[in-house]
Amino acid sequence: QLKDGAVLIGMLAPYSNPDLPKLAAKQASAFAMELLPRTTRAQSMDVLSSQNNIAGYKAVLLANHYYPRFMPMLMTAAGTVKPARVLILGVGVAGLQAIATAKRLGAVVEAFDVRPSTKEQVESLGAKFVEVPMTDAEKAANDGVYAKEMSEDYQRRQTELVDKHAKQADIVITTALIPGKPAPRLLSAATVAAMKPGSVIVDMAAESGGNVESTRCGEVVHTDNGVTVVGTANLPGLMAGDASALYAKNLLTFLSLMLTKEGFSINLEDELLAATLVTHAGELRFGQAAPAAASAAPAAVQAGA
Repeated sequence: QLKDGAVLIGMLAPYSNPDLPKLAAKQASAFAMELLPRTTRAQSMDVLSSQNNIAGYKAVLLANHYYPRFMPMLMTAAGTVKPARVLILGVGVAGLQAIATAKRLGAVVEAFDVRPSTKEQVESLGAKFVEVPMTDAEKAANDGVYAKEMSEDYQRRQTELVDKHAKQADIVITTALIPGKPAPRLLSAATVAAMKPGSVIVDMAAESGGNVESTRCGEVVHTDNGVTVVGTANLPGLMAGDASALYAKNLLTFLSLMLTKEGFSINLEDELLAATLVTHAGELRFGQAAPAAASAAPAAVQAGA
């Protein structure tokens, strides 16, 4: 029902949206905000940062809701309560907010990411960085803004280390996504089966297939050994007031790129507009712009959202 030549701005799921050709057929100029480059200029328009920030916070509160013990250490006349051990898999925007929130609640926090450059960020928040031994080539490949898929040998080492720390954790929060692909599997059913009774996993990648083999999107699963796997979808939607306000500000700032003194204008020379424009003037542009879009893709892979 769009008018011919309409402008559509939003989160259009460009990697999986089968209706992009229909937008092109309507001569629509469609902007997918997920493809916005992670640059300083784009920060105030970055919808994934604003929404993942909320999701990381809410994930910890959900975990606390299902966790049957205290998060902080308590020393009382009746005895001492040990603090919860929290493992965050992925140190993107969501992961960093999850670390900060869990620390504020008094937990002992560990975090893992394939990018060595995130170690300083993790430690600055008071958490311990779980580090997989890497070759110089592997470090060079994953020292940028976005993590990349790793070799089979690295994935084996990663799996062994994550498995070890997950078994020791009381709460695990996973945030790993790969743009255009199913979420990478970080925790197997065997690992979940070896975790302590009462442990909680919040899988923030549930809508993309899940980082955990036991995850069911939109459901809370209780395993035979007493582990709760939370696959709740759309975590920002659980805090709709702030999520909507921040998203609206992102869109308003982005729209200002096209509102000039002369009137509404789409400047294809603007890198932010060019990177996010998926259909224009009857043309499906996303396939042609795939390399640029991939470099701008927001969610981190393997273990960084």
